[in-house]
Amino acid sequence: MAVRKFKPVTPGQRNKVISAFDDITCKTPYKPLLEPVKKSGGRNNQGKMTIRYIGGGHKRMYRIIDFRRRKDECKATVLTIEYDPNRSARIALVQYEDGEKRYIIAPNGLKVGQVIASGSGVAPEVGNTLPLGEIPLGTLIHNIELRPGQGAAMARSAGTYAQLAAREGNYAILRLPSGETRMVLITCRATVGTVSNPDHNLESHGKAGRRRWLGRRPRNRGVVMNPVDHPMGGGEGRASGGHPRSRKGMPAKGYKTRNPKSTSNRFIIERRKK
Repeated sequence: MAVRKFKPVTPGQRNKVISAFDDITCKTPYKPLLEPVKKSGGRNNQGKMTIRYIGGGHKRMYRIIDFRRRKDECKATVLTIEYDPNRSARIALVQYEDGEKRYIIAPNGLKVGQVIASGSGVAPEVGNTLPLGEIPLGTLIHNIELRPGQGAAMARSAGTYAQLAAREGNYAILRLPSGETRMVLITCRATVGTVSNPDHNLESHGKAGRRRWLGRRPRNRGVVMNPVDHPMGGGEGRASGGHPRSRKGMPAKGYKTRNPKSTSNRFIIERRKK
């Protein structure tokens, strides 16, 4: 994995840093696993804008990803490593022994031709998916289920991973990318290894137009608005208005919005770092 810097021939290339895409082996996706993505532009079913700063962007097709990895009866061979416009990680097209093809999140270091498997009794090697109760302590994992059979919910973006710290009874203790330590049932599954494209955080758009290609419109600050538009608006000159809060008046930058009565609180051992 590497990133590519540009010689600033144009102003937009002065700070542009993008992925080198040297790990991608195929440019055309597998059509039976594609679905159209309908963009809303931040509007609801009445046509009213409910989410700001969304609109435009390049047309995309969604790649159907197998987050459950419940096909235990046969092994799969990696056919291609591909780019996915809907996520920061790379995806891999795998073919099972019965001929079925599926997309999975590609772990870092996965190669074309490599054989992977899932299920109980599988070796804890990169790309294999197995229950947390069978993974050795200290192993780096990703695509972690929160409930058995639900499908991967944690550690799915580029370069992320969690660490299996310990096991106590029916629960495994995981150290998550956010710094949070929590308990997950040992019957939940996870994939061994870290997520691909670890250099994603080094990328820089270089110009506003690249954000527009991604469907993101300009985001203006509440301080520059009028009092009728935002609680922090108004004032003479560059006077910033009052305490930091959202447009609806919800305090920000330190105000906890998590429900203190959330049922998952008992599974969290240590909160994430601020």
